[in-house]
Amino acid sequence: MTESFLTHLECGRCGRTYDAGRLWNLCPECGKPLLARYDLPASARALSPADLACREPNLWRYRELLPVRDPAHRLTLGEGWTPLVRAARLGAEIGLERLYIKDEGLNPTGSFKARGMAVAVTRAKALGVKGFVVPTAGNAGGAAAAYAARAGMAIHIYLPKDAPLANIRECRAAGADVHLIDGLINDAGRIAAADAQEHGWFDLATLKEPYRVEGKKTMGYEIAQDGQWELPDVIIYPTGGGTGLIGIWKAFEEMEALGWIGSQRPRMVAVQASGCQPIVTAFEHDQLASELHQNAHTVAAGLRVPKPLGDRMMLRVIRASGGTAIAVSDEAIVQMTERVLRVEGISTAYEGAATLVAAKELRDQGWLKSHEKIVCLNTGAGWKNP
Repeated sequence: MTESFLTHLECGRCGRTYDAGRLWNLCPECGKPLLARYDLPASARALSPADLACREPNLWRYRELLPVRDPAHRLTLGEGWTPLVRAARLGAEIGLERLYIKDEGLNPTGSFKARGMAVAVTRAKALGVKGFVVPTAGNAGGAAAAYAARAGMAIHIYLPKDAPLANIRECRAAGADVHLIDGLINDAGRIAAADAQEHGWFDLATLKEPYRVEGKKTMGYEIAQDGQWELPDVIIYPTGGGTGLIGIWKAFEEMEALGWIGSQRPRMVAVQASGCQPIVTAFEHDQLASELHQNAHTVAAGLRVPKPLGDRMMLRVIRASGGTAIAVSDEAIVQMTERVLRVEGISTAYEGAATLVAAKELRDQGWLKSHEKIVCLNTGAGWKNP
């Protein structure tokens, strides 16, 4: 049974198209990320928002708009369909009447990375991959290890030596071959890519293949469905590699083509740590791409990405939406994890807490208005914090 309307892959930079039935990493012509494209008119005829109401409570409810044609191939651990929780008490403290937290920490393996890996590992296995590599700052490795175990595939994970211990243990416990690297995520990615080429493994690094972003885009579909197909005024997202930010925007573009939403978009906010803020710096200097952030450091491991591959795509999204980019301090991040747990009972990753710090600071600056509906993404569970 064919349920996906996947048609081809398209380079997000040069626009060249490629056969979706083959394995690809980056665009062979310009070296930039590839994006999955669908027959959206056919999808609109086959699927309506009403059809989603009685479907399974995981990301595969959007299966026509995901890249897996045979339902027998789907891997799932129950990822997706996370709650959108109103944070009324914290919102009152900050001065935001309609503050919401989308709690991705309730995903399998405790982070939003489960979404991307569920789809990417599924697709890789369907295309014949036997083993793959993943460079990671932490949570992506844990998710990849879990889905590789689910699929019965070999996985080689490359982490910085100072990655959170919980993530390192998680990868090893799931049976992954773990490599600890001197340096940052970009160093891990370089070594992983070299080993992948030497041993014939598939490289599943952030935006180096087309399908992790497809899992992440389901956050956008869920936000729209939770709002009865009306989008919030602002979405605040913690931005390291940026796949989630790019994916959510892609979901909105697809939903408009499907006729499910109009042209109105949330203002998209990218949040980084002050110790690693390449996107913020590029945004503030009106640059099309980011530069390597030297001596990157932050307590939020997922934000310690000194030169993200998807920088151009992220900057386009922020600007097209009328959004902004903001850096926040580690001290404020740690304090917010404690505050949101005590005030709302929500356990946030440092990366998720960063979005709430940003909400407070943007409200203080007057960039956010008290009446606006604000959705902050908590991308992981607080128990993983170092």
